[in-house]
Amino acid sequence: MVRATQFGFVCAALVAVSSAARADLKICNRMSYVVEAAIGIDDKGATATRGWFRIDPAGCRVVAQGTLSADRILLHARALPVYGASPIPQSGTDNFCIAQNDFVIAAARQCRGGQTAAPFTEVKPTADADGNMIAYLAEGAEYDDEQAKLAAIQRLLVIAGYDAAPIDGVDGPKTQNALAAFLKARNLSPEAPQAPNFFETMIAAVQLPSATGLTWCNDTPYRVMASIGTDDGRTITSRGWYRIESGKCLHPDVIGTPRNIYSFAEAIDTDGRTIKVNSRPVNWGGATMLCTRETQFEFTEHGDCGTRGLNTTGYATVDMVAGSGRTLRFAMP
Repeated sequence: MVRATQFGFVCAALVAVSSAARADLKICNRMSYVVEAAIGIDDKGATATRGWFRIDPAGCRVVAQGTLSADRILLHARALPVYGASPIPQSGTDNFCIAQNDFVIAAARQCRGGQTAAPFTEVKPTADADGNMIAYLAEGAEYDDEQAKLAAIQRLLVIAGYDAAPIDGVDGPKTQNALAAFLKARNLSPEAPQAPNFFETMIAAVQLPSATGLTWCNDTPYRVMASIGTDDGRTITSRGWYRIESGKCLHPDVIGTPRNIYSFAEAIDTDGRTIKVNSRPVNWGGATMLCTRETQFEFTEHGDCGTRGLNTTGYATVDMVAGSGRTLRFAMP
């Protein structure tokens, strides 16, 4: 199966832009996610793409320096793998080529080996006081910089197993208590959240086995795509896909204390195809059948998956003990 890991965004500040930007082009992130962005430069029918530019919440990144001659500037963004399923699909209607790792593609309309087509959205940046051109990545919540940073911290705290919900960018005792517990557990000072590398610290924390909650660890030489199911006693919700690179661990975000947790994972190659050993797919699942699809998803209804154009996938039940952690390690058979 081919797994998609695209990330949705809304491009703000859409006002007129000249065909030639006068100075550097910046992308600024007002989302509650650390993202990686790719740009597309479309000029006289020829399109080039380049990525990836990592941008922290409330941060900006120069993606093109100096005078930029282009008929159109386009943008594609994705969340880091730690976030798993994306909140909304990309809305762009132009499909251009990207690669999984850092890339520069001069002719991005025809994809070659190791490249895939992805939706790009045209952006029309505004000029700042210094003459630089800026486009914003934004969510429906329309966070300002401070709210985006706090919401991003809340989101990573939840993924790390701390109760900082709801993720709303609003400070309060619950968020502060969760953050204080996180800092104490990692011997970090109260000033650590102001450090420029704090998001790197948090992301590193959620890629290590945890004493609480569920952790997936990929001990295979391949990329693993994983999905989680949670049962709150009324509804079972399946959600995916979470990308786990070889040798890495990841905490799926589980809010609250569900009655049951389910897990499915599958090893894939660089083209997104399922790895097979002796003609058998390399996956880790069980007997609980839930609906999935090849692209990002979140489902709460699991009847008649096939007639709805979905896949029926067997999930394993994860035995969890309240207040303790459980690590699932994915290894080759």
